[in-house]
Amino acid sequence: MDVLGAPGSLLPPRGGSDRIAYSPEPIAAIATASGRGGIGVVRLSGSAIEPFILGLTGKNLSPRRATYTHFLDAAGVSLDVGIALFFPAPHSYTGEQVLELQGHGGPMVLQGVLERCLELGARLAEPGEFSRRAFLNGKLDLVQAEAVADLIDAGSREAARSALRSLDGEFSRRIHDLRDALIQLRMLVEATLDFPEEDVDFLLSADAWGRLAGIRARLDAVFAEARQGALLRDGLNVVLIGQPNVGKSSLLNCLAGYDAAIVTEIAGTTRDTVREAIQINGVSLHIIDTAGLRETLDPVEKIGIERTWAAAAKADVAVLLIDAQHGVGEQESAMLVRLGGIPVLTVHNKIDLADEAPHVSADGLELWLSARTGLGIDLLRGRLLQLAGWQAAGESIFIARARHVGALRRTNAHLEAAERCGKQLEFLAEELRLAQETLSEITGEFSADDLLGVIFGEFCIGK
Repeated sequence: MDVLGAPGSLLPPRGGSDRIAYSPEPIAAIATASGRGGIGVVRLSGSAIEPFILGLTGKNLSPRRATYTHFLDAAGVSLDVGIALFFPAPHSYTGEQVLELQGHGGPMVLQGVLERCLELGARLAEPGEFSRRAFLNGKLDLVQAEAVADLIDAGSREAARSALRSLDGEFSRRIHDLRDALIQLRMLVEATLDFPEEDVDFLLSADAWGRLAGIRARLDAVFAEARQGALLRDGLNVVLIGQPNVGKSSLLNCLAGYDAAIVTEIAGTTRDTVREAIQINGVSLHIIDTAGLRETLDPVEKIGIERTWAAAAKADVAVLLIDAQHGVGEQESAMLVRLGGIPVLTVHNKIDLADEAPHVSADGLELWLSARTGLGIDLLRGRLLQLAGWQAAGESIFIARARHVGALRRTNAHLEAAERCGKQLEFLAEELRLAQETLSEITGEFSADDLLGVIFGEFCIGK
């Protein structure tokens, strides 16, 4: 019989993670942003920080009680004065003993307090090491740890709210519910394998395939929300391409709300890519204006055109601008062919000169507007979100990353394979096992050490 946490077990190891061992040596770092501020925080964490408390404050501190005190150097001279807070293990952010020194936010003051911590034997923390220790000690799962960084980096109010929902465990709970349903299904299938006298009729009476279909339906719902969360976190890269003087820079300025790019009647004014970030319904759009595409002997303009195609290759959506007075010609048709599989929205600009009204084609792939007057710009904003797959979902969206979306996609592939197994129960059991393990990668219950290094390496030092 499988035991809890043993290889091949249906359940993950105790503590919810296949987490590596580490040495809880004391670490220290400045936990507030660089530069001057009214308040600055130096944080220490480790297995035994009582000597640091005495060395820095000259007194014992009551747990979880703010103490107004001087922060002292080796000679007992005050480096700063502020609030000291001691959190005993395991009731702290990292699950270890934690000391936070909240003083004045001057860079030299904070650096002096940090150097004193290092003198007393602490090691300078690596990027994200506090959150990594919180993960390793079971205070956060991997999704919640990533949400800490996403909350700090949020570029919109909606992204911040979604990151907070992930930090509160909303995404993790959805994943755990799916995992628990998979475990129950695996128990049914593997019980049939363990007792040969039982046959497929046992699984039919237990509605095993109905349960599998239900799990897939729930996974589809989580996948849809995760894609929305990933879009909210990462934004959308939109590249503007077209011939010279079709209004790409004017459209960029119209979307940005100010003159981000130079606009003239001289063909080839834009020689290099110009990038501008805007928000539409809380979703960040990274708009890239590019050099006009045409045959040219100008070596500088040629470089700009090469960069145009390089930007298009990395874009989520390409907006092909054409003059509404001329329509799609041979050159635009050639551009569409070269864009390949990138979603393309063809925008007919300058409708104010063509005496047309703003509208969208029946298939949604063409749009008519005027970048000069702003007519049809709202149609463009809405269409860009639709092409990205954005669907406003109110307060239900949790923040997600490409890693999460990829794991959900691979989990679904294993469940699809499981449905195709039919009465081949050994293969069915194996696909369900792989689905569970892949799903558990999201929360870190099964994860490789190098993955953790990449994830936590993206954090700021003080987290």
